[in-house]
Amino acid sequence: MICGPSLADVVFATPIIRALKVQLDELELHILADLRFAFTLDENPYVDNIHFSNASIWNNYRRLKREKFGIVVNLREDLNAKFLTLLLNAKTYALKSNRWKQWLMINLKIDKLPNHHLVHRMFEGLNKIPIKPDELGLDYFIPDKDKVAKEWLPQPFREAYVVFCINASHNTRKLTVSRMIELCDKINKPIVLLGSKQDAETGETISKFFNQSAEAGYEEGLLQLNKRTIIYNACGKFNFNQMASVVKQARAIFTFDNEFISIASAFKKEIFGLWGNTILLFGRYPYRTKFTVLENNKTSCRPCSATGFSKCPKGHFNCMNQIVFDFYLP
Repeated sequence: MICGPSLADVVFATPIIRALKVQLDELELHILADLRFAFTLDENPYVDNIHFSNASIWNNYRRLKREKFGIVVNLREDLNAKFLTLLLNAKTYALKSNRWKQWLMINLKIDKLPNHHLVHRMFEGLNKIPIKPDELGLDYFIPDKDKVAKEWLPQPFREAYVVFCINASHNTRKLTVSRMIELCDKINKPIVLLGSKQDAETGETISKFFNQSAEAGYEEGLLQLNKRTIIYNACGKFNFNQMASVVKQARAIFTFDNEFISIASAFKKEIFGLWGNTILLFGRYPYRTKFTVLENNKTSCRPCSATGFSKCPKGHFNCMNQIVFDFYLP
């Protein structure tokens, strides 16, 4: 099976992996995945062998042809993956490409997109294989060595906390720092910030904003005003599996359109998702878990991309700047 090009796509493919292995007899399941994301399948009991994808189609082909596969399942939409399946010369089942419909939506605002989650589209592409979706949702298996004990967190976060994943692949997928601070204030609970080393500076800015008042001796007054936001900036302090473990123990997750949507879905967490330049119709939203959508549907230029930009092409960034933080978190 050829998995998608992102970490989220690999996790979204886990119901297919489970269905193939459980519902088909005597199946030896091999996965071709990007080297950067293949680790998410290391502990998956339904996978027999993992192959690391190479940038060269021919290198991938030379390694895979030795396996003499009887069936190839292609869950990628790019031409390179399609060419690779042709070279392997096996019976092929594939995810139908959505790229033309995405182009129409982005550039002409003509909506021909199917109102289906990516997981459902995957199953539709494999409808000639005798498998069907179950009710178990996504899978994510954390190695024992990466399970984070609550004792690893600062004292105020060991009982209950909310996770805010501040990482995104492009700036137009995430709030400005001032709006992140506004959202944290609205959450009004202990918050663990998760992200990469590149997000650590942003996390530190948010942390200082909320911690400086307490350091100045105003903590009692803040409590009287029911201001209970405190921040632990964990950006860059954990590897990805450890961050997944932190997510698994959280009471709720706030996140942008990123890989944490799939991780939080796998653990059946309540998700509050913020969408900027992308939209839910692209199909990568929370799967089989409770979620709240926070977005600005009144921006006519949205979506402006299926991926994102370093800054708003129009200059106003209304898709994120005008989101109303209307949610209930008990």
